[in-house]
Amino acid sequence: MVKGQRDNALVNVTKGLILNSKVDTTLDRAKAGQRFAERVITLARRGDLHARRIVFSRLRDKEAVDKLFQEIGPKYKDRAGGYTRVVKLGPRRGDGAEQARLMLV
Repeated sequence: MVKGQRDNALVNVTKGLILNSKVDTTLDRAKAGQRFAERVITLARRGDLHARRIVFSRLRDKEAVDKLFQEIGPKYKDRAGGYTRVVKLGPRRGDGAEQARLMLV
């Protein structure tokens, strides 16, 4: 994958996590998406306009940003980190790629 495709994959995994509270993907994408999601949730905890604009510039989805700042950010206000968890699901049936579930704690 080239950089643009990789960035889009991370954004899509993170948007799915924010909107659905969990997302099933490959293990590598789940781990990369976890790092990206942790940073975005930390910004959402701040809750100010500048943080909202930074997050919107990365996610490019108003619905996801609104849910992040109205529900998820306040939910983790007292938590110092570790907002997400990666659970291995086993190999995918078609090609044997290792599957994982990325979810909010």
